Amino acid sequence: MDVTQYLEIFLDETKEHLQSLSDQFMILEQEPDNMDTINEIFRSAHTLKGMAGTMGYKRLQALTHDMENVFSEVRNNTIKVDSAMVDLLFQVLDALEEYTENIQNTTEEGTNDNEHLIKALNDYLANGGSGAPAPAAPVAEEAPAAAPAAAQAEDPAKEKWRDIKLGDTENAVLGEAVKQGKKCFGVSVYVQESCILKAARAFLVFKALEDIGEIIVSVPSAQDIEDERFEFDFSMIIITEADAETVKKAVLDVSEIEAAYVGEVEVKVPEAKEEVQVAQVEETVKADNGAQNAVAKQEKKPAGKPIVNRTVRVDIEKLDSLMNLVSELIIAKNSLVSTSSQEGMLTDTTFNEQIEYLESVTTNLHESVMKVRMVPIESVVQKFPKMIRDLSKKLDKKMTLYMSGEETELDRTVVDEIGDPLMHLLRNSADHGLESSQVRKERGKPEMGSIFLDAYQEGNNVIIEVRDDGNGIDVEAVKAKAIARGAITAEQAENMSDKDIIGLLFLPSFSTAKQVTDVSGRGVGLDVVKSKIESLSGEVDVRTKLGEGSTFIIRLPLTLAIIQALMVEVGGEKYAISLGSIQTLEDIDPSEIEHVQAKEVINLRGTVIPLIRLNEVLDIESTKSPDENLLVIIVKKGDKLAGLVVDELMGQQEIVIKSLGKYINKSKIISGATILGDGEIALILDTNALL
Repeated sequence: MDVTQYLEIFLDETKEHLQSLSDQFMILEQEPDNMDTINEIFRSAHTLKGMAGTMGYKRLQALTHDMENVFSEVRNNTIKVDSAMVDLLFQVLDALEEYTENIQNTTEEGTNDNEHLIKALNDYLANGGSGAPAPAAPVAEEAPAAAPAAAQAEDPAKEKWRDIKLGDTENAVLGEAVKQGKKCFGVSVYVQESCILKAARAFLVFKALEDIGEIIVSVPSAQDIEDERFEFDFSMIIITEADAETVKKAVLDVSEIEAAYVGEVEVKVPEAKEEVQVAQVEETVKADNGAQNAVAKQEKKPAGKPIVNRTVRVDIEKLDSLMNLVSELIIAKNSLVSTSSQEGMLTDTTFNEQIEYLESVTTNLHESVMKVRMVPIESVVQKFPKMIRDLSKKLDKKMTLYMSGEETELDRTVVDEIGDPLMHLLRNSADHGLESSQVRKERGKPEMGSIFLDAYQEGNNVIIEVRDDGNGIDVEAVKAKAIARGAITAEQAENMSDKDIIGLLFLPSFSTAKQVTDVSGRGVGLDVVKSKIESLSGEVDVRTKLGEGSTFIIRLPLTLAIIQALMVEVGGEKYAISLGSIQTLEDIDPSEIEHVQAKEVINLRGTVIPLIRLNEVLDIESTKSPDENLLVIIVKKGDKLAGLVVDELMGQQEIVIKSLGKYINKSKIISGATILGDGEIALILDTNALL
């Protein structure tokens, strides 16, 4: 099958089912007799099996088939769930995820048969008293055998092909076929009601029949079947040289087909017809079959890596809102066109009203589109409970993950990128943060360590906190390690605050782990977290107390596409600064500037703030003379403040961020560019990098 058209949907739905299995296994571990959970696992396994079989992924199908068999017995109370079974189920889940990842990367599931898992599952069946034999091999054609032909023939009500009304053209083609010694059969096909992708099954039947004959007409039509506009049966008339049994076998060889009813069609052989007319009829039928063939291509996997994770599921109300706003936009455009075409009618007042209306609609449209792009971070964080369970066993520490705010929404592009940073922080908490059960007991703490993942919205940002009730960060140990590595000198260490020393943990290859494990200790982790979060225009902050625990705070913008910015001029060039990072605007007299360690600072209402002269950073000449008052923009990153010195303020503006691309990625202080109303380009300054 040319599965390209289904592959994206298949991967999306498979990932949802795998996540559902992961969640249900976690519940099952705590509540082995929970029938709702057991039924949900059975349904997910059954659905996955059907989807995998339809797509031709036999290994994935075989493994889910055996898991489904085990849960069929669990549902019947012939097998009991125990901790060993749950461990096995998580191994099966890892194998299914491996298959899915292979399919996403190459469209092929790989060559790992996972025979040890299949054997283990079948051992449960054998020892559970069910007596069901293990399947000899993963088979695509695992549908129940169809009823014998004789039994099927006794139910004429099922032979719906008899109700097909043939027109003159179809009769002409059938008559010509009979003249040539071919047979004409009516076929009624019944798909199992448990079938997931019944349209795909239907077209496998179409393809099988087209290999041995020619389909003249189908009810419903080929298009309706492709669009799944049918129940669980369809009928057709075919011309073939094969016999009825061969036709029936071709249909029943397709999996998830419940039954097939085949009978000979009585054809009225027409009297002499013009050969030209018959030829035209045949061309018509071939054209009709062309549409069927287009959607019935079989057993060919597409080359290259499929495009995935490009979809967002959208609430219909959001789309309605979007549609209404686009309608308003068209009305606004028509009003402007109409007004401009009426000579003498265009006044400043009328024009300003139209522009205000247009501005209002475009702002609402932006907000609406932004909401459509927003997805809950649940899609990222829901895989972490299983990860913490695995780490608990690997590290031999008792720990529980508590999550809140999974419904918090972020731009889809941001959500796709934050999975790895959060995973690093959670592994860090599990390995470095939490103490062993023995140490926790000695310190009067509960043996079960707690890790928290909380997300919430704050203004135009989303805050994600990862915290634990573990040991906290030993600042002295970090300082000693940094001095030993030569990252800082002993003199520098004496003058550094605890916060600055903790910041050293984000240096590349920096680790305080006493031994390297496969969980952490290689110095890869926090530097990756910092660089990834900052590439998303976010920031990461740390709070810690020795003996009580640590909190890593990630602050991310809601969207990366459109922002409110303050437009400024430096040396005659225009720049944009995100309003989210700006605290205040100040007018500073040159005499107020002081020097600390040879660097310019100002004392603003009791707070010492360093100055950054943008003309020096950007290497352009300021248009202001040294004795003029300075325009200073106070910006903030975490607890740090700085004053950016600019030449002129142009005002606030909503800007669309355009990436500079991979060719201009050396300058970290430039995060992108925007095109202004007059066509000029303004660079966007990254205040995080400046600070």
